[in-house]
Amino acid sequence: MEIIAVRPPLLPPALRTLVSGIDLARPAADRHPDPVERIVVDQPDHATSLVWRWAPDGRSEFVVLGPRTRAGYHLHRPAPPCLRVRLHPGRAHLLLGRPARDLVDQAVPARAFLGGPADRFVRMLGGLLQRPDGDVEPTDLVATLAEALTGYLSDRPVAQVRQSDLVRRATALLSPAPGRRPEPVRAAARRLHVSERQLRNLFDEAVGVSPRHFVQIDRVRGVLARARPGRLAELADGAGYYDQSHLTAEFRRLMGVPPGAFLAGRRPAPVACHQIG
Repeated sequence: MEIIAVRPPLLPPALRTLVSGIDLARPAADRHPDPVERIVVDQPDHATSLVWRWAPDGRSEFVVLGPRTRAGYHLHRPAPPCLRVRLHPGRAHLLLGRPARDLVDQAVPARAFLGGPADRFVRMLGGLLQRPDGDVEPTDLVATLAEALTGYLSDRPVAQVRQSDLVRRATALLSPAPGRRPEPVRAAARRLHVSERQLRNLFDEAVGVSPRHFVQIDRVRGVLARARPGRLAELADGAGYYDQSHLTAEFRRLMGVPPGAFLAGRRPAPVACHQIG
């Protein structure tokens, strides 16, 4: 199985404001079979995702995966193509019309949010993802997603769009950037001309987790992206932790094991993929 990642520079502008990335898993080009099974780590994530996946009975399902407050470990077995569309933090409630807090650590059928048009979306995706040869062109997939998703945003109230834009600016301030460390929550609120309480309420509605929890998840995801044995003290400073013990405690809380054990492969027991969510 190969993973094709489509990121914002390759997305059309209308989709780029909503989607932070698309990951498509499909049979490898050489058609060699995957190993019988492997362990996949679902990182904690402050974003909501739209996922096309396969149910145990062999049928496909289209679900909304809410923000994940802790890591999940599951067994991956060879399967037909599947798809994850990761929304920008703060955009889920704009698309789905529901508070993001209702989605935290949940997997909900997309039809519950997108209504009847979700059926059309499923048919459009099915035409691509269930081709007999499993050959899915990313450009076709992006065009289908743009057609299906951007129409949902056109009838949203202006005030709701502005609130979502403010949350997007807040998430940018709270996340690290090249040459810049993330701002403290209080400083970010002040820069955006809102109180910490207002920012917390906005995050509850639009992201599903508090600003501080957003920062914790973001820090751990940054550590996972750069983690190497023997470099934890360096990582702790670069990620904004007070020290290595602070990193270790937060990593253990979100990942289930301390970073040293995780990097050594000593991880929690996995569960079947369909049990996630």
